[in-house]
Amino acid sequence: MDCSKIGKLILRIRKEKNMTQKEVADAMNISDKTISKWERGLGCPDVSLLRELSHILGVNIEKILLGDLESNDADVGNMKRIKFYVCPNCKNIISNTGQAEISCCGRKLEPLIAKPEDDEHNLKIDEIEMDYYIIIPHEMSKSHYISFVAYVACDRVLLVKLYPEQNAEVRFPKMYGGRLYFYCSQHGLWVKEK
Repeated sequence: MDCSKIGKLILRIRKEKNMTQKEVADAMNISDKTISKWERGLGCPDVSLLRELSHILGVNIEKILLGDLESNDADVGNMKRIKFYVCPNCKNIISNTGQAEISCCGRKLEPLIAKPEDDEHNLKIDEIEMDYYIIIPHEMSKSHYISFVAYVACDRVLLVKLYPEQNAEVRFPKMYGGRLYFYCSQHGLWVKEK
């Protein structure tokens, strides 16, 4: 651990949050002299304090220990590069279009890799008025079901969460081009080019 880098990061984030050393120290029930010592690189936070410091500053513990917050390149988000994540514990659905470190329930998540639809995992699309009516012929039991369907166009994502024991049907407004993604709780992410 480089205490000097960690201290500079703590100082930078504290100032971004418009907090004084005393305010951070009071929130952690420690002395403001301790915060000053860290910021000057004369010592590092104790491991037992990192979780609370992370919460107060809004920075991952890992980034505090590295003493660096790398910025993503501006405007790299592109809908063609959308990534989906599903937490194995709570089943949260998360998506992003740029670089990100995604975690949920204390676990670091890896992006799902979409497979092209096959005979068992496919969509049936009908056009009704100005909408696409999508039926997914798939089991919808508590242990094996379609969790979500997402329609990704050039400038937006429409996502519908599905639940076990309901029909695997969704309706989306027609948009130019795009892709339809759907997630099976047992077999992962699938994609259909629209």
